[in-house]
Amino acid sequence: MSDEDNDTTPWRPARRYPDPAVIALDPRFEKYRLPLAGLERLATGCRWSEGPVWFGDGRYLLWSDIPNNRIMRWDEVTGRVSAFRQPSNFANGQTRDRQGRLITCEHGPRRVTRTEYDGTVTVLADRFGGRRLNSPNDVVVKSDGSIWFTDPPFGIAGNYEGHRAEPELGQNVYRLDPGSGRLAVVADDILGPNGLAFSPDERLLYIVESRGVPTRKILAYDVVETGAEAGAEGGAALSGKRVLIDAGPGTPDGFRVDVDGNLWCGWGMGSDELDGVMVFAPDGTPIGRIALPERCANLCFGGRANSRLFMAASHSVYALYVNVAGVSGG
Repeated sequence: MSDEDNDTTPWRPARRYPDPAVIALDPRFEKYRLPLAGLERLATGCRWSEGPVWFGDGRYLLWSDIPNNRIMRWDEVTGRVSAFRQPSNFANGQTRDRQGRLITCEHGPRRVTRTEYDGTVTVLADRFGGRRLNSPNDVVVKSDGSIWFTDPPFGIAGNYEGHRAEPELGQNVYRLDPGSGRLAVVADDILGPNGLAFSPDERLLYIVESRGVPTRKILAYDVVETGAEAGAEGGAALSGKRVLIDAGPGTPDGFRVDVDGNLWCGWGMGSDELDGVMVFAPDGTPIGRIALPERCANLCFGGRANSRLFMAASHSVYALYVNVAGVSGG
């Protein structure tokens, strides 16, 4: 699984700095680009890389290889790549909760789980209203401990990334209350809800609409805190749906937000002009691009200062040091 042993893509790191793969589209991006940092490929040989999540206390990265039904592990100290969990129940999106435990979306059993400190797995959600979830896709954890995830039917559309089945529920976005374990629908009007992330102040939730018509979009919602008087248990709701980013010919997938509020988005559609990562300012303006030889499905921040970008891109995982840190919870 090392880059050298599985060189299935004709890619080599740039020989000169600054790396030409890191492209400023707007002057606002210049301060985030490190002139002496280049793109690295950490691993390759996967079928479809997704769901990267950083464990700084162990100095390793996990990511999903969905069709191969495994979660992979890259060790920062040794560079070694190994299987962390196999089978993984066709794991997709992943993050850590505020206690550092792994939260995983699993296509196979159609559920969201938590891996406890001793390695045991707790099922957090697999049904709503007595009906099975579709195939939880991506997940984030808010500072209050609530777990928010998208549930499109992508993982049950066939037997490649899960098990073929008919949907029992709509394509919802859910919030799981950390105290009561109550699951609530916070959005039910998105065509193919996919990646999601909070703004740094958690007043906004961004959600990818990956089956938008005529183009895919990144939507923005206001996060409205609710209380017992509203029939909730100190929870939250979404309002003010609007389009922040029209993807045009591109395909946004998973993404994360930095501490300045910029959106770093997995992107692509099988062409050199689109594949990689797009970076958008909080107002939705494209400000930067990281060109990859493969479509990027998802990414996360990690490393010593939470300023190393890890990109799960089709067959491979890439990394790039940037001059900004990612927000917690993603």
